[in-house]
Amino acid sequence: MLRLGSISLTQFRNYVQQQFAFTERIVGIHGINGTGKTNLLDAVYYLSFSKSYFARPDAQNVHHGLAGMRIEGNYELNDEPQKLICILRETNRKELVMNDEPYKKFSDHIGKIPCVMIAPDDVVLITGSSAERRTFLDTLLSQINKEYLVQLIDYTKLLQQRNSLLKQSSETGTVDEGLFEVLNMQLSKKGTFLFECRKQFLVDFLPLASSIYQRIAGKNDNLALHYESQLLTAGFEELLRSSRQKDLVLQRTTTGIHRDDLGLYMGDAAFKTEASQGQRKSLLFALKLAEWQVLKEKKGFTPILLLDDVFEKLDEQRMFQLLQWVCTESDGQVFITDTHEERLKTQLENITGAFQLIRLGRAVNN
Repeated sequence: MLRLGSISLTQFRNYVQQQFAFTERIVGIHGINGTGKTNLLDAVYYLSFSKSYFARPDAQNVHHGLAGMRIEGNYELNDEPQKLICILRETNRKELVMNDEPYKKFSDHIGKIPCVMIAPDDVVLITGSSAERRTFLDTLLSQINKEYLVQLIDYTKLLQQRNSLLKQSSETGTVDEGLFEVLNMQLSKKGTFLFECRKQFLVDFLPLASSIYQRIAGKNDNLALHYESQLLTAGFEELLRSSRQKDLVLQRTTTGIHRDDLGLYMGDAAFKTEASQGQRKSLLFALKLAEWQVLKEKKGFTPILLLDDVFEKLDEQRMFQLLQWVCTESDGQVFITDTHEERLKTQLENITGAFQLIRLGRAVNN
């Protein structure tokens, strides 16, 4: 069992100094826009991943006009207390400390305090580029497979090196064949490992997401989800060889697992072009809740679920079905934000007995 008992924020976003104690498993947070609801959820996310959910540089999370920040969370994990602290020094040096032991590599922390967040702009996962869906998949796999994260970091570095070599070769008109072959071999090895992990994982994950979609939407809408990768039809080394001239012209690596995608379809048509707004939101929730479910199964305890402004995303019936599932059919801790106190209170009273309401004060900048 995983519980966040309290969190302390110092100079994080709109909070100069604030502490929150969480007394119930279900926590509702309400207040008008600008009071810091999303920032509070992002602070919880920050402790799990040592970075903002919204891809902000660390310095942008510091309260305006001040230097440095600190987030401290006190958890209970499988009946053991855990204290986690993330500090950004005035020098922009970041530190992550678990139970008074500093991490040497932040990547060692990923997956220890699993967390899933759903935020207003997440529909880009459905409507945006393939990079959005790769990031989603990589974030999930990195929490359940440490070796995947290690190989992904290495692959990203090798890809940058190969792209730099391609640019240099284009500018000079000569190719360092020895270095080129070494990079191709290493990139192929790392990429093939990542490809096999993704392919194997998605065999079960995609049907799970489809079943959750049907549960939320009440029908399957002819939904079809597929893993799309160039490596499904050719080996990585073969792809790199065949794309060499194209890569030299474009000065970047045009083939590989960094081009993978999750294919989302409604029948034979692209889902994002055929689906209604409600169907897009249902698929977003299906993918995110499938992530939440997989983490629960792999970790042996339920990850923290952060639902930001979800009442604006789904109609009342779908909202009830969602909250019924995550709040009453699970033992996980759930944080839910809303601008309307009565709406939030009514929904929680309808689906669960014990919950906590936190009211945030007046809106401030940052």
